[in-house]
Formats: sequence, C-alpha cells, structure tokens
Amino acid sequence: MSDHDPNCLFCKIISGQIPSRKVYEDDELFAFHDIHPWAPVHFLLVPKRHIPSMAQLTPQDVGLMGRMMVLAPQLAAEAGCNPYPDGGFRMVCNTGTEGGQEVHHLHVHVMGGARPWQRG
Repeated sequence: MSDHDPNCLFCKIISGQIPSRKVYEDDELFAFHDIHPWAPVHFLLVPKRHIPSMAQLTPQDVGLMGRMMVLAPQLAAEAGCNPYPDGGFRMVCNTGTEGGQEVHHLHVHVMGGARPWQRG
C-alpha cells in the first residue's frame, strides 16, 4: 500500500487536482462534501494516506481510525447536525464491491438532517 495512488479519485481530491468543498483538513485526515448528498448534511471523512478499504487496516491504523471516530461528531455538529439525543447523524463505511464501495479509498460518509434512508 502506498501513501498515494495517482489513479484514485479521492487521492486527487486530497492533493487538490480535483476541486472539492472542503469541510476539514489536518496532517492525516481530509473531509469534503459529497457531490451527490443523501441528506442536508453529507460529507466524507477520509485518511490522506491511500488505504483501499477497511479490509486493509492493520493494528498500526488504530490511532488513525480512533481520530476519525472522535472527529466525526465534531464535524457533524459544525456542519449543522442537531445535537444528541434528539438530533444526531449516521455514519456509513462501505467495504468492497459487494459492500457497496464505489471509490476504493477508505472513507466514512457522515450524514445528518432529514433521513432519506427511512423511505425503505
């Protein structure tokens, strides 16, 4: 696994080759609005290092994943999600083709507001 895949859509977004509406950035993580949102708040949280999916995580990634899980609620609140317990947000991490993953760079969808997934 390399730090960057020149053919990866998300690596290109992280590097600025493809424009995005950035939500957050630090040395390890990048968050940006989804171009086809499913909810009023819908952004993706991704590691800057190219990791194809959850299936490729190793024990060395525990800290990175912990940071993602702690950062997601903060970013959700800043993006306009109503506070817990009456409000909240949904996090989805598709893994592999059968798991619905379309871009093979680890990412977590953070969605809040109206809940279109309750339609069926």
